Amino acid sequence: MRKIEHIGIAVKDIDASNALFKSLFGKPHYKTETVESEGVMTSFFEAGPNKIELLQATNENSPIAKYIEKKGEGIHHIAFAVDDIEAEIERLTAEGFRMIHETPKKGADNKLIAFLHPKATNGVLIELCQDIDS
Repeated sequence: MRKIEHIGIAVKDIDASNALFKSLFGKPHYKTETVESEGVMTSFFEAGPNKIELLQATNENSPIAKYIEKKGEGIHHIAFAVDDIEAEIERLTAEGFRMIHETPKKGADNKLIAFLHPKATNGVLIELCQDIDS
């Protein structure tokens, strides 16, 4: 794992949260994107060398809707950049980690993604991210 790629924050209202984080960072979000397969609308902010991803559910069955219902708004996941997501999944599985996604899938921000199950990582949802252009 190279670095923290972004921190994902589950929000109920992405427009209100965009305004809040614009005030916090002193600059607007640079990108919004809907990921239909995950039932989520995303908004990205730069925070120094890192990014913050806001996530709003687009339907009641999305993982974000279920997360907010159970835990409320807040930090949802930490994403780490990797050079070879398939090799990293293989390495982590061999180390005994439980994966939510055993094969990478397309995510937001032109990334291939895969999540580790939080039961294997002290309750923290970890996302692996690889640039699709890599």
